[in-house]
Formats: sequence, C-alpha cells, structure tokens
Amino acid sequence: MARLSSLRRFFFGQTIVTMFVLFSFVNAQTSGIDSGVSFEIRHLFEGSQEVLSGNVQLLNPSQALEFYSGRDFREAWVSEGRLTCNAYEIRYLIQQSRFDGLIPEEYHLASINRLFELIELAAKENFSVSDMELAQLDVTLSDAFLELGSHLYLGKVDPDHGDYGWELKRKEPKKEVLAMLKRALEGCDVRKSIEALYPGFPMYKRMRISMMEFYEKAKYTPNSWDQLTVVKSIKPYEEHRIIAQVRERLDFWEGISSEPTNDPHRYDSLLVKRVEKYQRQLGLNPDGVLGNATLRALNKRPEDLIKQASVNMERLRWLPDTVVSEVILVNIANFSMDYIKEKDTLLHSKAIVGKAYRKTPVFNAPMTYLVFSPTWTVPPTILRNDVLPAVKKNVGYLKSKKMRILTYGGKEVDPYSIDWRKVTSNSFPYLIRQDPGPTNSLGWVKFMFPNTHNVYIHDTPSRDLFGRDDRALSSGCIRIEKPFELARLLLSDQPFWSDDRIRSSMFGGKEQTVMLRRQIPVVILYLTFWTDSLGNAKIRHDLYDRDEALYKALNPSLAFKTGK
Repeated sequence: MARLSSLRRFFFGQTIVTMFVLFSFVNAQTSGIDSGVSFEIRHLFEGSQEVLSGNVQLLNPSQALEFYSGRDFREAWVSEGRLTCNAYEIRYLIQQSRFDGLIPEEYHLASINRLFELIELAAKENFSVSDMELAQLDVTLSDAFLELGSHLYLGKVDPDHGDYGWELKRKEPKKEVLAMLKRALEGCDVRKSIEALYPGFPMYKRMRISMMEFYEKAKYTPNSWDQLTVVKSIKPYEEHRIIAQVRERLDFWEGISSEPTNDPHRYDSLLVKRVEKYQRQLGLNPDGVLGNATLRALNKRPEDLIKQASVNMERLRWLPDTVVSEVILVNIANFSMDYIKEKDTLLHSKAIVGKAYRKTPVFNAPMTYLVFSPTWTVPPTILRNDVLPAVKKNVGYLKSKKMRILTYGGKEVDPYSIDWRKVTSNSFPYLIRQDPGPTNSLGWVKFMFPNTHNVYIHDTPSRDLFGRDDRALSSGCIRIEKPFELARLLLSDQPFWSDDRIRSSMFGGKEQTVMLRRQIPVVILYLTFWTDSLGNAKIRHDLYDRDEALYKALNPSLAFKTGK
C-alpha cells in the first residue's frame, strides 16, 4: 500500500492545468447525469474544474467536447473501472508512432502510462480507482487519438512555410479525424481506424517497415563511424585505404560478414558488384566507381536515415488524398518523371530539374495542351542573367542560337540597331524569341500545365546530360528524356495522332498547338526517401537542402548528427 500512497500523492500533487471555458450549452445537453465517470468527464469540460493531471492540457479541446457531448459524456476507453482492449490498442499505436517519424511523448504517453499503471495496480491489489482518475484517463486517450490522427491525416507541420518549398493543395481540415474516432469505438477497431488516416499511397506503409528496420539497425551502429572521403574517385580493381571500410559499411547494411580477403584495400570484383547494386538503390549510374555521391550515402548512419524517412513521411501526409486514374508525377530529388494510369506506371523517364539556385517548385496543376516544334520566348530571369550578358559580349550570339528580337507588338527588330552598351535588364523593351529547330532550348515538344511559376515539361537538345547522376541543371523547368513516348501516351485517345504524325509535327519546324481531350494532373514532388513495391529503401540526395529545416520543425527538441 506504500506504493499506492506514493502513486496517489504523485497524481494529486502535480500541477493542475485548468482549461478555458468551453461552450455554455454543455450543461443543457447533460441533464440527468449526476454520478460516476460520465459525471466527472462532464465536469472536466466546465470552466472551474480541473482538467488533466501531470501538467497535461487538452490539445484538441473543442473536438474532444464535441465527441463527448455527442455520446452524453459516457466514457469511451474504460468500463466498470477497468481498461478496455481499445485503450491498450491506442496506447500501443501511440508508442508505435515513432515509426511514422512522430514523437510518442507528444500524445500524452507519459500521463497515459502513469494512469495505466495505477489502474492495473488497483486491479491486482483489489482497490478502486476514483471516477475522476478514470475520467482523466478517458479524456486523455480521446485527445491523444485526435492529435495523433490529425498528424497522420494532415501532417504535423504546416507546409506553407517557405523553407519547406511546398505549394500543393492539401486535404480538407480534420473533421475526418473526429469521425474516425467515433468509428473506431463503435466498431471496436482502433488500429484500422488509425491506419485509415494514413496517406492513401501504398508506399507509406512500406516506409513504416523501413523505419522499423532503421530503428533496429540503430541498436547495433558501431561507435566508430568514420566519414569516408576521397580526393579522386576510386575505380574498380584499384587499391585505396578506405576499401576495407566500404566493405564493412556494406556488410552492416546487408547484415552479412564478408569472407576474409588477402588484400583488404583492393577494390575486387565481388565488392564492385555489391557497390553497383547499392548505386542502383541510390538512383545512381551503377558504374562501380566510388565517388562523392556513393560515399555520401555510405556515410549515413541509421539515425540519419530515420531522420530522412521522417521528413518524407511528413511530405506524403501533406499530399491531397484525391485518387486520380491518370497522373504525371515528377520527383525532383529523383530526377524522374512517371506517367501513371490506373495505378500502373506506363512510362518512366529520366528528368533534368532546376539548379539549387533556380529550384523547381513543388506544386500541382492540370496539363491541358502540348506544343510541337515550339518557339521559346526567353523568360525574364534567364533573359537578365544569361542571354543579355551574352549578347552584350557578342551580338552574333543571337544568330548562332536562332534567336530574334521582337517588339511586344510582334515586329522584328534588327539587333545591330540597338546600342547594347546602354541596355540593362530593367530597360530592355523587347522580347527575345528562339525559333523551332534542333538547337531550340525546349527541344521538339513542350507539355503545358499553366501555372504562376512559368514551369513546364519539355524536350531538350542536350541529350548527353541525362547520363549524369546529378541532373539539377535547368532554370526551373523539367526536361525529360522521353518526350515522344509521353506525347504518344497523352494523345492515345485521338486516333488522328499516329506515331508518324507526331514525329512529323515534332520535327516540322513550325509551331503547332494540340489540345488534350482531358486535363491530366501534374504533381511535382520533392521526396528524398521512399520504399518501393519490393520493400527496397530508396535514398536520394537532398539537393535543395530542405530536409534539415523540416526535421527541426517535426522535432524541435531533438537533433541527430547528420553524416555529410
């Protein structure tokens, strides 16, 4: 009983946080309730009563009130002084929320554990827990469900902050979470109700499994985790001092022990094959060369990947939950574009995206038309930073690029009639337009989804750039490796547009606009981590340095040291 006394002193000795006065109609709704746990729950929502013990305050007071007033303030998680299976289930799911990249302690876990301990002790030693304590636990569990559910459904962090680079339309507000709480208790299936609030993308659950694996790996992370660096890339069959560490690092991630070798510093054929496999996982060219990109990934500890997975699971939670039968999906960090129809990927193409200082924005917009043999009107930023400086050095630059100067009325201007010494980006009164052709910056076709960013998908004459690992090379637009294949898919519902006609229009030298018969959603994302359908974790470089800011917002009191 000494233990019981100390527990009771702990509960009642804590600082009690009182709640602001909620709606005055509560009393009118609860006539006839005058005793038991329901009575205490009602009083918790009245202004002068104590709310929760242990310095805990309701996180969703208005929704909690709506929930309990709708059930006449009957308890939801306890019955006849005992914990229900639902109560144990929600506590378990709160504990498991770390695999969603969330912090279990932010969902009243410490307070819940203390009250569970008290109730379990009471059942063991055959004494009663007060109705007030049961009411406090009941409301705490409901509030925890609402907070966790909201974070799973909408995300924990507001993506509108500029540091996160997110302009996609989000889900509707969290009324869905309250409905799911009611459904969970009516159907006695809390787990199913919580999982129904996950993003509607199969990869999310696969990412949770990867998170579990990272947490397990973190238990066995060696104390010494040196940062592997090279001045010059290491090619297959060369010797280098870090080869033994590369082998050990791959052993760690693959969960194996390599066979002893006579020359641990030699980059032998077996290790080359393992590195090539690892490079495929990273989305790199599997050439077996140990360069900066491969070593940067090998330098990541399990804790770093937990962090990386956390921020990308949050990004998935920000996405709208509308299921579309057809979508063009661009992942900036993966340098890729996918055309997806009825959940099948019909086209995967390498992509070139914006440079770090001319970032491709994250947004969505409907594609409505495409243009064959496009002209290119040089946008203001490129005109100011690139074209005008080049022309001022050499007026012949315009002819070499098949560019013409036009008035805003469409009249062509002789470039030699302009005093370029007096021209500035602010005073230039003309347009510069590039004619169709093999050197046109847009290539042979552009795909238009009008937006405020003046960003679109297009072909490019610089085909060799698709062979690079780092393809952050554009001024913001998205260049794709397979423009003909995309045009053919988009026009598949228009019989007039045969393969031959598409080719002749692409290379015809005359601009031609083709309207699509349906609007196709284009979603531009920034995901540096996901898990594919085979369960393989896909890790990408944070080329715009956005992960750190988001991780800090998700975990303001935590920080992992990141392997660079």
